[in-house]
Amino acid sequence: MTPTARRLTAAAFVLLTTTACGSTQPEKGTTMPSKSGTGELRTDLDPLTKRFPLLTQAETAQWMSGTLGDDRVPGPSTYWIDAIVTLPRATVAEISEGAREGAATPEVVEGLRDRLPEGPFLTGESLDDAFTGKGWSATAYLAKDTNTVVLVTVGQ
Repeated sequence: MTPTARRLTAAAFVLLTTTACGSTQPEKGTTMPSKSGTGELRTDLDPLTKRFPLLTQAETAQWMSGTLGDDRVPGPSTYWIDAIVTLPRATVAEISEGAREGAATPEVVEGLRDRLPEGPFLTGESLDDAFTGKGWSATAYLAKDTNTVVLVTVGQ
């Protein structure tokens, strides 16, 4: 083998080894786009009931909203609403069938964190489905032994 052929073979080996090692590195977990908004804590129900019909029965609500991601990036916006809602006990009984106690705490924006009810929280498909629809996806958390639901929602 000529010296040039050896150098090319060595260079190809280094390139393949570097490429192969680089592609086997585990990817870091994806991060959720950041929530941006006005920071205004709202208590009016009308904007919520338009998006989540079940909330027409709500007794009280505290909520915040905004968009996901960077406002400087063009394109359609994805909206978020985080809410703490008190519902009639009969409504809670209807929607919580099959809900299970979980270890998760709702990931709400900072302005609502201090207002969260004490856990543990019940979660489940029936709770999520009760608030999912009309272009909105919801993760619902029911504070155990209460009629307070925490909603973490995303929609168009």
